[in-house]
Amino acid sequence: MLHQVHGHSSGSGAQGGESLREDLREFLSGEAPLHQLDDLTKVNPVTPETVLRCLQARYAADTFYTNAGCTLVALNPFKAVPQLYSPALMREYHAAPQPRKLKPHIFTVGEQTYRNVKSLTEPVNQSIIVSGESGAGKTWTSRCLMKFYAVVAASPTSWESHRIAERIEQRILNSNPVMEAFGNACTLRNNNSSRFGKFIQLQLNRAQQMTGAAVQTYLLEKTRVACQASSERNFHIFYQICKGAGTDERLQWHLPEGAAFSWLPNPDRTLEEDCFEVTREAMLHLGIDTPTQNNIFQVLAGLLHLGNIRFADSEDEAQPCQLMGDAKCSIRTSASLLQLPEDPLLETLQIRTIRAGRQQVFRKPCSRAECDIRRDCVAKLVYARLFDWLVSVINSSICADPDSWTTFIGLLDVYGFESFPNNSLEQLCINYANEKLQQHFVAHYLRAQQEEYAVEGLEWSFVNYQDNQPCLDLLEGSPISICSLINEECRLNRPSSAAQLQTRIESALAGSPCLGHNKLSREPSFIVVHYAGPVQYHTAGLVEKNKDPVPPELTRLLQQSQDPLLKVLFPADPEEKAQEEPSGQSRAPVLTVVSKFKASLEQLLQVLHSTTPHYIRCIKPNSQGQAHTFLQEEVLSQLEACGLVETIHISAAGFPVRIPHWNFVERYELLRRLRARTSPGPHSPLPAEGRSEWSPCTEAATLQPLLQDILHTLPALTQAATAPGDPAEASAAPVHCGRTKVFMTDSTLELLEHGRAQVLEQCARRIQGSWRRHWYRKQGRRRRAAVLIQAAIRSWLVRKHVRRLHAAATVIGRAWRRWRIGMAFLALKELDGVEENHLSQVPLPTGSLLLPQTQTSLLAAVIRLWPLGLVLANAAVGVRGFQRKLVVWACLQLPTGSPSSYTVQTAQGQAGVTSIRALPQGSIKFHCRKSPLPYADICPEPLPYSVTGFNQILLERDSLGHR
Repeated sequence: MLHQVHGHSSGSGAQGGESLREDLREFLSGEAPLHQLDDLTKVNPVTPETVLRCLQARYAADTFYTNAGCTLVALNPFKAVPQLYSPALMREYHAAPQPRKLKPHIFTVGEQTYRNVKSLTEPVNQSIIVSGESGAGKTWTSRCLMKFYAVVAASPTSWESHRIAERIEQRILNSNPVMEAFGNACTLRNNNSSRFGKFIQLQLNRAQQMTGAAVQTYLLEKTRVACQASSERNFHIFYQICKGAGTDERLQWHLPEGAAFSWLPNPDRTLEEDCFEVTREAMLHLGIDTPTQNNIFQVLAGLLHLGNIRFADSEDEAQPCQLMGDAKCSIRTSASLLQLPEDPLLETLQIRTIRAGRQQVFRKPCSRAECDIRRDCVAKLVYARLFDWLVSVINSSICADPDSWTTFIGLLDVYGFESFPNNSLEQLCINYANEKLQQHFVAHYLRAQQEEYAVEGLEWSFVNYQDNQPCLDLLEGSPISICSLINEECRLNRPSSAAQLQTRIESALAGSPCLGHNKLSREPSFIVVHYAGPVQYHTAGLVEKNKDPVPPELTRLLQQSQDPLLKVLFPADPEEKAQEEPSGQSRAPVLTVVSKFKASLEQLLQVLHSTTPHYIRCIKPNSQGQAHTFLQEEVLSQLEACGLVETIHISAAGFPVRIPHWNFVERYELLRRLRARTSPGPHSPLPAEGRSEWSPCTEAATLQPLLQDILHTLPALTQAATAPGDPAEASAAPVHCGRTKVFMTDSTLELLEHGRAQVLEQCARRIQGSWRRHWYRKQGRRRRAAVLIQAAIRSWLVRKHVRRLHAAATVIGRAWRRWRIGMAFLALKELDGVEENHLSQVPLPTGSLLLPQTQTSLLAAVIRLWPLGLVLANAAVGVRGFQRKLVVWACLQLPTGSPSSYTVQTAQGQAGVTSIRALPQGSIKFHCRKSPLPYADICPEPLPYSVTGFNQILLERDSLGHR
């Protein structure tokens, strides 16, 4: 039966069911465009297909980061996106109040770890585990995170500390180019593949400022120096030397243009990592000076020439193998660059030494294969020690004093999961490390979370997830595992057979579900089913690589070098000579590569377990490294391998944040102030003022009311943080109170932290207001006291000044009165003749009884006014004619009569002042004792235009006219 729907017909029931599922999928996913979903937990429903479609839509929109619960998914764009990692964007994420509300980014993870360190939430130390396949972008992610911490974790106050912080940050950032040049190489899957694992520990002081860093490395693939797979390259540093060396350096290192080296495949391929100047500048910043750099590059050039040494098969086993072609020139050049004696170098490569007991030493010529192995061993030994020396130099340059840092943030960048056509011991160790890290994620997040939910009494439906414990039991289990069998083959004193090792592994571990066998393979091998997929490992050469034998004569040869760097790398230690000849009974067990790698991996996991882990899953959209290409099959296999879908399921329904009750109350008890202010209803009383800490022994009955009061503030916090017109955000914050812990999501934790910050801000404002009020009041009291003190001092100073003025006035008045009396006496004495004549010639008036009193007043007037009269009489300008005579006559109190009867002659053209005394007997002078005028006792010379003082009067005979 056919149904016509909108002009289209639908046929069978299967087609109808498929159409119904498509409509349902469109309905469920039609809530929002897929590229706008920044968290995969919001995908509805959560299936591998919907997660894949969401990632593909975001990748097409150039959005390369997506949250997946507790994990950040990072898609490799395979193109430069500079604006995505700019310092301005770093500061934006650092300054954001809630970084998780911004777009997903690796800076969100970096800022979250930094804020966790600042909040001192246990465990304080943080770690970021960057995982993914080779070429997924792990190295770039680690590099950007280091730049982020260098920007946000440096806020010094003084200029000196600013310079120190800048130098430390520059050295930490410069360690990346050096480590990548000497430890990364171009592989089939990645142009900049890390051929070693590293754990970078960024050290912070109490002020959360970066004070230093430390680098720990794991399992350098040193076999790459002498053996490279097809279409792959050696380490970057060799190509940088050959392409970036100058003319003089080429002559010094014997690297002519176009020279061919067997250990330098694909030299014509140019990568952006082949930048020699960047490496040299970074080494210079790390404290490696130019002569030491030249010494390093000279040793590396010597290793390249060492690889050109070729041996021919010897016809006689008793004779050593001879050199082929121009190999003699290569060994001469190599010996010159390594500063080794040429003949001992060739002899050590051709002949091995066998010791029987302590005295007997046998010399046996090596076969051609053994000569090649010994040559490769020299190169691997020198390069491995050089790499370790570089790591130690970097650590000594960037590592801080143990007393100067308290916390750290760890960045783990290890090699991704690898599967090549020919996989050996290196790939086995790399995939073993990835299995351990996957197990750490499963144990920490998936399994531990669900088990803890059950213990704490949360209503939880368990989610099935892929557990890789069976694979780990196959690799490292006890008593028998692949690693133990390989180590046992190394301890047996017998030649190892690849087929025999394969048989032992298959027979001893036949019951493991993760062990397989490829019946079509012609070479001995076994298959391990890893969490990321099955990998076939070839057993040929597996035991020899695990032994990693270094003949003692090779070490002794390198100790004879005159090169300064090789002397440091291979010191002549007398203790080594004593250990070279152990007896057969006391021979120590062989420390294999697998054993050392396993021990270092266990140490790393102990560090990770003591920190708060954060996960970044790097996904490679395609194997070709092409931009704008998203291959669904490859991405889906990576999603399934890392268990990302199960992680999304658990994250969507779970609570990633878990805080013990007592710790929760200790930190968020301040929020009860909000409850006391917003809801005046009944609530538990506030704790005592003096109690500032809660112990884990606090009874649950005491903590439960406090917990409820704190949790009741969440609706108010949610409403305050919700933007107007956004009902989606106004839902209740998910939180659950278990038996011993409080479970919540990251959004709830951000709400609590935001509310706590508000309360602390309010308290700070109150404290500041109270302090300012107290300060202003204190300042007012001080001001008023200062005013009173100043007024009293000014009053005292004024009174003192007035008293001094009164005393001075008294002294001056006394002196003036004494001087006036003296002057009056002198004037009276001088004018006594005139007055006597005047009185004798003028008849007395009727009131003669009043004459003495009148005479006294006239005398006082004369005493006061006679100097003024003299001045006016002798003035060159001023009063003229009759008025002048009147003034003189009135001033001198001459007898009454006509003023014209007297003739007053001024001394206009003469020096001095004319006296009024009649009939003087020559020139005389007088002086007033204690006169205030200077030079009162000096008679001036009659100079022209001179002015005569009042106390110096010259009397001349004919000056006064009379009658």
